[in-house]
Amino acid sequence: MKVKGIRWLGVGTPDVIRMRSFAVDVLGMRVVGQDTEEFVELAMGDGAKLELFGGAAAADGPWMFESNPVVAGFLVDDIESARAELAREPDVELLGELRVMPDGYAWQHFRAPDGHVYELTADPTAG
Repeated sequence: MKVKGIRWLGVGTPDVIRMRSFAVDVLGMRVVGQDTEEFVELAMGDGAKLELFGGAAAADGPWMFESNPVVAGFLVDDIESARAELAREPDVELLGELRVMPDGYAWQHFRAPDGHVYELTADPTAG
C-alpha cells in the first residue's frame, strides 16, 4: 500500500458554520454534498474530501471524536504565499515558524477558527 495524500478527513468541530466559511473562503475548498449547520462535505482541488461534524448526532456515533484531536496537513503549491494569507486572517493563529527541510518539504502549523490545530504542507515530490 502507498498513501498518496489525504483523501478523506473527518473533523468534529463546535463551529461548523465558521469552519465551512474558512474552508471555502480561505482554503479554497468547495461544498460537494450535504451542507447544514451540523455537517458539511467539502472537496479539495485533488478530490480529497473534508467532512465537518458539528455534533455526535452528525457522526457515526458519540465515540467518533470523543478522544481524537485531528491534525491534518493540507498540501499547497506555494507555502509561503499560503502562510502569508493565513497570517492576514483575524481568526487564525500561526503556531511556530515555517519549517523547511533540506529536500524542500515544508510545514506551518496554525490554529483555525474552531481552535483545532492543522498545518499547511508543501511536498516537492507530490504529483
